[in-house]
Order: sequence, then C-alpha cells, then structure tokens
Amino acid sequence: MAESAAATSVEKGSWYQGLTPKHWRVLWASFLGWIFDGYETFALIVAIGPILTTLLPPEARSQLGAYAGLTIGVTLLGWGVGGVIGGTLTDYIGRKRMMIYSILGYAFFTGFTALSWSVESLIALRFLTGMAMGSEWSTGATLIAETWPDRARPKGAGFMQSGFGFGTFLASLVWYFVHPLGPQAWRWLFVFGVMPAFFVFYIRRKIDESQRWIDTVREKRWAATEVDSQVSGQAGKRPFTLTEIFQAPESRRRVLLTFAMSLTTMVGWYAVSSLLPGYVASIAKGEGYQNLAFWGSTAGMIYNAGAIAGYLSSGFLADWMGRRKYLAFLFIGSLILTPITYVWTHDLQAVLIAAAINGFFTLGQYSWFAIYLPELFSTAVRSTAASFIFNATRLIAFMGPIVAASIVKSFGGVSTAAMSLGMIYFLGLAACFFLPETKGKPLPA
Repeated sequence: MAESAAATSVEKGSWYQGLTPKHWRVLWASFLGWIFDGYETFALIVAIGPILTTLLPPEARSQLGAYAGLTIGVTLLGWGVGGVIGGTLTDYIGRKRMMIYSILGYAFFTGFTALSWSVESLIALRFLTGMAMGSEWSTGATLIAETWPDRARPKGAGFMQSGFGFGTFLASLVWYFVHPLGPQAWRWLFVFGVMPAFFVFYIRRKIDESQRWIDTVREKRWAATEVDSQVSGQAGKRPFTLTEIFQAPESRRRVLLTFAMSLTTMVGWYAVSSLLPGYVASIAKGEGYQNLAFWGSTAGMIYNAGAIAGYLSSGFLADWMGRRKYLAFLFIGSLILTPITYVWTHDLQAVLIAAAINGFFTLGQYSWFAIYLPELFSTAVRSTAASFIFNATRLIAFMGPIVAASIVKSFGGVSTAAMSLGMIYFLGLAACFFLPETKGKPLPA
C-alpha cells in the first residue's frame, strides 16, 4: 500500500519527482558526451578557413571553398558510417561500453587532427573522427530512454539533445580565445578536443549499464516492436539487428517513415540552414557594414541560441501536444520560417530575429530523434534502429556541403535555393501522421 501511495504521489507531482542521483548521472554523462560531439563538429566549421589556408599550397587556395565543403562532407560521411556500425554494436556489447569506446575514439582522432600535415591527412582524420562521433549519440539517447521513468523521459531526452548546441557555443568560445595566437592557432582548438578522454573515468565509475538491455539479452526477447512480438513471439537465436528492423513488418514500416522524417530534418539543416551565415553577411554588406564575417558568425550564434531553446522545450512540448502533433508543429514551423528568413526579410536586425526562430524549428527539431525513436522500437533493436534512422541519412546529406556552392549557383541565388530545398519539409509533415502516437505509453520492453 505504501509503495502504491508513493507511486500515485509521484504521478500527480512534478515531472522530476522520483528522479534519483542515478538518473541525473546518466543524463549528465549523455549530455556531456553530446556537448563534445557538438564541439568537435563546430570546431571544424569555425576554423576551416585558417586550417586550409595553412595546409593548402598557395596555388590551390583559390579552391578553398571546395576543399572546405569536401572536408565537412567527409566528416558527415564518417559520422553516418560510424553511427550505423556503432549503434548496431551497442545492442550487442552494451550501452555503457559503446559510449566509452566512442568518446575515446573521437578524443583520440581529434587530438591527431591537431597534427595534420596536409589536406589529405586532415580529411582522413576527420572521417575517422566522424565515425567515432556517430556512435555516441545512440548510446546516450538509449541509456536515457531505458533508465529514466516514462513521465520524465521526454524531458531528459530534450535536455540531452541541447548538449549539441552548448557544444557549438563552446567551440566558438575556445576559438575566440585561441585564434589571435597566429596562423597555427587552429591546432590548439583540436588539442582542447582531447579533454573528453578524461570524462571516460567518470562514466566507468558512476554510470551503470541499462538493466533493460541486460534483461532483454538474458531473456532472449528479440522482437523489433511490440506489434511484431505479438506476431512472431520469442526467438531462440538472435537475428542480426540491422536486418531484423527491416524484416519485421511493423518495424520496417516505422523505419521507412522515420527515415523520411530524418531525411527531412537533415537536408533541411545541412542544405538550407547552412546558407544562413552567408545570407546574413550579404544583407550586412548591402547596409554598408564592413566586418561581414562578424555578422555571419553572429547569425550562427543567434541561430544556435534558438536551437538550444528548441531542445530544452522539446520534451515539454512533445508531452503537451503529443508526438505526432509536435512533429507537425516542427515541420510546419520550418516551412514557414524558410520564406520569412530568406525571401521576406531584408533588414539586418529582422533577419537576426528570424535566425533565432529558425534555429528553434530547423535545428531544435533534432530533439524528436531522442524523444520519439526509442518509443517506437523494443530494447533488442532500439539502438540499431535509432542510430540507423539518425545517421544513415547523413550518407545522403553529406553531399550538401560539398555541392552547396553549385546548388546556390544553379538555383540562381541563396533565396531561390533555400526555398526550393526547403520544400523537403513537406515530406516530413506527410510522414509523421502515419506513425503511432506514443504519448503516455510505457517504453516498449
């Protein structure tokens, strides 16, 4: 009776009632891991110009933009490949162990990036760094989903996702302090990226393995979704998780629909929102401002601030609206903000305000991956499914930075390119209504 009364009290109280230090440690570990991912990603973006100026021979510097796109694109490609591999391994060797391997991997290769001696070595090291970064997200998202109580889980997932935005700010802050050190200052930016390796000691001592995963492996519950388990029941021999999510009928349907939404989010960010700094710089130039790089960078910071607001509020909005309505809200908002930002706004102050709201929708919407995907798949394949959906679309989106200049040129300008590419949000809007509503339902076993 006492336990029942306590449970009822927690259910009626605040969302965070009942959370223990163990829950907060899992969130802290996942949050910090994602901060470091954000740092590693944005460190390359903010310093790519000085990096290539240092590494390229003088006769090749006229192609700096093409090399920059190639380097960023290859990093995304590595992220996609590593994410699928690492996410699958997580369902076999455990969430905690894979998180440790991932953090050690990207800290190691980031440190070696500081020693790059040519463009070729830089690109190779960024591919390897991307592979290690790709497998970190699914371990954190899965750990939170499987350890936090149902009523608090969406909020925890949203908080974890905000780590990426804080990581981009950290990269900008470190670059602000080190860039005056000279042409080779970018190397210190990557030396700082070795720090996550020391965080592994905290994970080993303070974080426990997911009990849900341990129980699932011991009891041999291999079905991909709760619907598929009703059809096929238990399986003695474990199927390969990456093929199982496509072989099981309901799982296959969910993977394909969420993959369409993932493609929407990825293309919308990499192909549309990446145009924002240059667009804001062009408006600043038209108004007579001289320091165009400053205004482009300011737009990026404001955009990320809006994204952090989107991350932090995502769990509350998803619980209030329901998952499908929340997804529709994000995609509709992104559709509306594209013309507001790139077509209807021509004043510098107004476009900076639009950048913040744009960030809330187009980058802040990444939270749906951490909130919704774990609720669609069972423990046996949860990390495999989530990481495939989250990362495999990068195998397509990685081309965005590489061909960005050509896309803008072929469309006749930034505004037309953004509007044309922004139509991708209709795909996500259509797909979300064919998926099950999971609001208020327990996490699949």
